[in-house]
Amino acid sequence: MQDIQRIGVFTSGGDAPGMNACLRAIVRTALTNGLEVTGIRRGYEGMIEGDLVEMERRSVSNIVQLGGTILKSARSEAFMSEEGRQQAAEHLRENGVDALVAVGGDGTFRGASKLKEEHGFAVVGCPGTIDNDLYGTDQTIGYDTALNTAIENIDRIRDTADAHNRLFLVEVMGRDAGFIALNCGIGGGAELILIPETITEMDVVKERILSLMSAQRRSTIVVVAEGDDLGGAQGIERALRDDPEFSDIELRSAILGHTQRGGAPTAGDRVLASRLGVASVEALLDGHSDVMVGLVNEEVKLTPLPNVYGRRKSIDYDLLKLTQILS
Repeated sequence: MQDIQRIGVFTSGGDAPGMNACLRAIVRTALTNGLEVTGIRRGYEGMIEGDLVEMERRSVSNIVQLGGTILKSARSEAFMSEEGRQQAAEHLRENGVDALVAVGGDGTFRGASKLKEEHGFAVVGCPGTIDNDLYGTDQTIGYDTALNTAIENIDRIRDTADAHNRLFLVEVMGRDAGFIALNCGIGGGAELILIPETITEMDVVKERILSLMSAQRRSTIVVVAEGDDLGGAQGIERALRDDPEFSDIELRSAILGHTQRGGAPTAGDRVLASRLGVASVEALLDGHSDVMVGLVNEEVKLTPLPNVYGRRKSIDYDLLKLTQILS
């Protein structure tokens, strides 16, 4: 077991509501166990540039309710090279960092594994991404908040859609995974849900929309993940506007975009982030490395990082069948 005196903590990749709650838990758990803590600003980019700061209990006071991340986040092309990682490792050693807790997603964990493999740092990952697509945990930090933000917006759009009997195409985040689209579509009462995990045929989409709009003469909400193979909401809108059969249908598209990333985290995300933050430090103290802490059936589980970024979590296809029944 590696003797750990100081841990470094950082957030990387896309920000997610609840990251600050996770940082708070990591810092205070480490300090409670007699460890010192270094915060690394701007993820791997800050690691390369030596943008490091000492963290104490008051460093994370009054942040549990904040969205975003107080340590900031950034993408780093330089870290993809051996030279960049060497420079990052040198800055960590100069500051006495023995181990790392990385809060982020797939790319963050790949980088952490590289630091362990090439430079011997003990590393543990906390799953922070709104996409909820990481294998090894039932839910990722930020997902619950993003989901509730999307549903709140769909409810608002439904009001105006009903007022005008309009068709709304609502695009939510999910470049490679349809967790947000699937669950906010069900929760928001969408008549049609389109996700990257399924093949979307435009003719089928058109037929379904015409059936809903013409036969029932009512508003229709279609939720589409940004990574759907028809090009998201705007791609579908273009195709519909070019079809004469839709000339009499009032059509609008709404892209929720980064509204899903921001805002105060829900209670669920705050509790999840706190549990995983504590578990990450405890995993390091127990001698574990190159693992992600996750919550599976309400129990903390450790998954090797290569198993996390080497595979994707599958959606619940029973929920997909449910949408066909409910619409």
